Order: sequence, then structure tokens, then C-alpha cells
Amino acid sequence: MAPVVTSVSPAQGAPAGGTNVTLTGSGFTGATMVRFGPNGTTFVIVSDTQITAKTPAGTGTVQVTVTAPTGTSTQNVFFTYAPAPVLTTLTPTSGPTAGGNVVTINGTGLSGASSVKFGGSSGVIVTNTATQITVIAPAGGVGSVNVTVTTAGGTSNGLAYTYVAVPAPVLSSLSPTSGPTAGGNVVTINGTNLSGASSVKFGSNAATVLTNTAGQITVIAPAGPPSSVNVTVTTAGGTSNPLPYFYLAAPTLSDLSPHLGPATGGNAVTVFGTNLTLTNAVNFGGNPATAITVVSDNQLTVTAPAGSGTVVVTVTTPGGTSTAATGNPYYTYLGAPVLTSLIPSHGADLGGDAIVLGGSNLTYTDAVTFGGVPASFSAISDTQVVATSPGGAPGTVNVMAHTPAGNSNALPYVYDPS
Repeated sequence: MAPVVTSVSPAQGAPAGGTNVTLTGSGFTGATMVRFGPNGTTFVIVSDTQITAKTPAGTGTVQVTVTAPTGTSTQNVFFTYAPAPVLTTLTPTSGPTAGGNVVTINGTGLSGASSVKFGGSSGVIVTNTATQITVIAPAGGVGSVNVTVTTAGGTSNGLAYTYVAVPAPVLSSLSPTSGPTAGGNVVTINGTNLSGASSVKFGSNAATVLTNTAGQITVIAPAGPPSSVNVTVTTAGGTSNPLPYFYLAAPTLSDLSPHLGPATGGNAVTVFGTNLTLTNAVNFGGNPATAITVVSDNQLTVTAPAGSGTVVVTVTTPGGTSTAATGNPYYTYLGAPVLTSLIPSHGADLGGDAIVLGGSNLTYTDAVTFGGVPASFSAISDTQVVATSPGGAPGTVNVMAHTPAGNSNALPYVYDPS
């Protein structure tokens, strides 16, 4: 029975020949010839099922056959003469001595590259097509080396690649140095040797780079837990020194004191909550408060601005702005109380008479005085308060109502002698 060839390995080689291959099959004992297409070659019979051979020169794809006294194999087992790779360009043509940068190699015959060498050091192949290879450059010493590609067709021509010493980036400042746990704020990083930053990390989380020059980088901070993390910048020269950045929980408000005040503002309001230490703004609705004083992480005092109606009070820190989701951060602006009538407008000097005060903005009345003497009272509606006159000397005194918005105008009340 004629020999049977089932495979040849490798199945590709250089057109110049000289590739060591192994033929697998059966009936190889006594073989007298091994051919690659029409060309015979030297071989060694290893066993009845294996032959080792060295390919002759050739071109294209040819059939591999074995001849023995019993005949010649006829199986369709082929060997391809692959052209040697040819390199045309490198991009970039230089890089840091630390390596790690991606280099793109263009040329022909690059399929199936088994190695890419930078001098004597191997790069890591990332992508490989017939005309282009991308590779991660290995580390190297300062100076130029030849980049070569090896495929089944042989080793390519060399192209020059220069290793240069790139200084490591150095960070000098961050602005701001803190921000919300949700991230999303823009942070400016100042320093030196920052060009070509490949990453900016907040702890282990990567930021989004917006702008990048040798002296400054702007980034969008990633989210992070409430804590301090190190910000670092990585370039071809290495990784920078770290600078601290603080993730802050957003402030919360639980209560105000008082919840009421004049429409003209100007009164002191105490704000209670959490995470208030770094407060930089307090707003009553859309109006900013003034005279912000941080008492503790849980308490502020402010001067209320002018306003109207009921508004939400919010606190802003580098950690964000509070919401009305919890607590009672509502503040109501009141018009000043106005008195228009006293019924009756006179009574006994011994007091004890029921006096109806008519007017407006009286709902929140907290005091009624007759000539400066407090009277007991009850606020019936926004237009009516009933007070009990205190005793007083015969004569005329001023009656006033007071609310959180201030004192009303005065109306005369006459004490009749008893």
C-alpha cells in the first residue's frame, strides 16, 4: 500500500526553503523521496508514521508527497510558501524607556506574526492583520533599536525605534480638593510633565480627562465613597506622586429655628442638619442667605434674605446640595402685622375687658401689649385677635400686636377711670 500523508507541521515557511517540518501519516518505512510540489528535499524517517524534512525553495501552495517502493501518497496535504514580512512604517517612532506604549507597525506579509522584537526584547502583540500589527513596546535603554517582525515567511527588515528618557509627572495642586460622592465635578490638576496622560486615578477609579497640557489637566471626578483618596496621573514617564482628594457626603437639613420671619428678611435663623462644616452657601428658595456662621457639623446660623411665601431652605457644600427629602427645612415669609381697629377702643382702668383687634397678617400673633403691658390673647384668624385688657392708669395707651414678622402699627386705647 502506498504511503499516506495526513499532515505537515508547520504548514507554512519561507520561499527560500530551509523550514524544518514534520510529516505525519503511515507507510513511511522505506520511503525514498519527499517532495514539496515538484521539488524533492532531504528527510529522515523517524518511524513508519513520522518523517522530518527540511523544505526546499519554492513559491505558492504546493502538495506534500511521500514516495516509497509501494507507491506515492495522493492525499491533499499542502505547504504554503509565505513571503517574508516587509515593514514600511512605525507609529510612533519613539517612546519611553519604561515601555508600555502602543506602537503601530504597517507593512505586508504580517499575518501570523510569531514575534515582534525591539532590539533583543519582545513586544506584546495586541492585534495582527496582513498589513498591520499593534504591539505594546517592551522596556529598553536610551537609544535606537531595530523593530523586526517574524512570521512563518521569515524575519522582516528592521525599522528604527528610539527609546527616550521621559520624566515622571509631578503633581503640585488640586482644585477643588474635595467633592461629592456622586462625582461629576470638574477638578483641575496642576503640576509638571503632565503631557500625554494615559490615566488619572482617584484612588482606584479612573477620571475622564477633559484637557491635558504639560502643566495642567482638567478631569471629571469619578464617584467614590465618603473618604480620602489619592489622585495620581500616569504618563509614559511613569506614575506621579499622590495628592489627597476628599469625597464628602451631601449635607442634610432636619430643622430650622424659627420657621417664620418677615418678608423683608434680616432675622437670624438657626439651621440644623448633618455634614454642614464646609457650607459655602445657604439659600431660602432662590435667595442667598448672608452672615453664614458654622457652629458645628450639625448647626449653622444665617441671616435670612427677603422673600415671600413658603420656601425650601438648602445648604450647599463641596459634597453637594441638601434636598427636602427628610426633615423640615421649610421657611415661611410673613407680611408685617397691621391693626385697623380696636372694638371697643376704651375700657375700665381695672382691665379685664375683651378687646377685638382687627387687621391683617395676625395669624401668627405671639404678643399683644397695652402701653407696653402684655395682655392675654387668642388669635382667631388672620384678621382678628381677641385680647383681654390688662389694668392701667386712666388715659390713652398704644395697643400693638407682634408676630415673627415684627410689631404692628399702634392704635390708641383709652382707660376710663373707675
